[in-house]
Amino acid sequence: MEATVSAGLVSGLLAFASGHGADGDDLARRAGISAHRLKNPDNRIPFRQYTDLMRAAQKATGDPALALHYGEQVGMSEVSVLGLIMEASATMGEAFLQLQRYGRLATEFVDSDPGPRVMLMPKDGRLYMVFNRSNPNDFPEMTEESFARLVCGPRRFLEQPHVLAIHVSHPAPAYRSEYDRVFQCPVHFSSGWNAMELHPEIIGWKVAQNPRYVFGLLTQHADRLLAELDATRTLKGRLEALLMADLHKGDISADTMASRLGFSRQTLFRKLKEEETTFAAVLDGLRRRLAEDYLRGGKASIHETAYLVGFSEPAAFARAFKRWTGKTPGQFCRAPS
Repeated sequence: MEATVSAGLVSGLLAFASGHGADGDDLARRAGISAHRLKNPDNRIPFRQYTDLMRAAQKATGDPALALHYGEQVGMSEVSVLGLIMEASATMGEAFLQLQRYGRLATEFVDSDPGPRVMLMPKDGRLYMVFNRSNPNDFPEMTEESFARLVCGPRRFLEQPHVLAIHVSHPAPAYRSEYDRVFQCPVHFSSGWNAMELHPEIIGWKVAQNPRYVFGLLTQHADRLLAELDATRTLKGRLEALLMADLHKGDISADTMASRLGFSRQTLFRKLKEEETTFAAVLDGLRRRLAEDYLRGGKASIHETAYLVGFSEPAAFARAFKRWTGKTPGQFCRAPS
């Protein structure tokens, strides 16, 4: 299973970097991210591509503190349903519960630690929000971005500081003065954990930035997204996630996908057989679903769709589409929805 982030988070970073002098289209290409995958903010993008995108954006903008500034200036509600749910919560305590429940919709990490990724912890008479992630120092930008967003976002509606101190496991960067400016509280580098010390009374502080009825609508949507995310824990789902990231390149092989999953080709085929499917069936089914989605409502042209689902020739795509649906792509586009 591969770590992923929401497409909304990726789109937000691209827009932010573009606003600071970078070429967003060029950044997406360099990170191997299909622009069409970003049209739905709930789509999943491999975390490795997000890492590549962040590093490329830092260079393109000349801003090594880009992740910190992205989190400072772009709120979670602008990039993920998670932020909307948190801002529709009645209190900060409830908002933190939603962060624990739905945090995977923004970023889902895959590591050996089965414990919660985010948790509230009282310690020595103080209250901390602790963030658990394997090897966080491999990509400290995620810590910077997440902490800046959780500190700066609530400042819009809270009357007093809610974060009293910051602890991060990575060493102080050359731009450590930006930490002081952004967080406005003591920052402890090379710490034994990644955590924020919270105001001891924060749990009861009011939020409710969105109408309360919105909370129920958003959580229903988020529950559906979580169910879809959990489905990727099957081998078929994991394979689809990998295929989706590279499908537009057209060069999809079982050997490559098996290697990415940590299997031999034979093991991949055997495990898929245990799930009563085959590599060819997974690839064919994914292409069909994506093609129908792209064509429905004119989201993409027939030629664009052929490319996006991995066909180098529109004629070959048209034959496959007729086999899938009994219609040509043109007939499908003209049919009433």
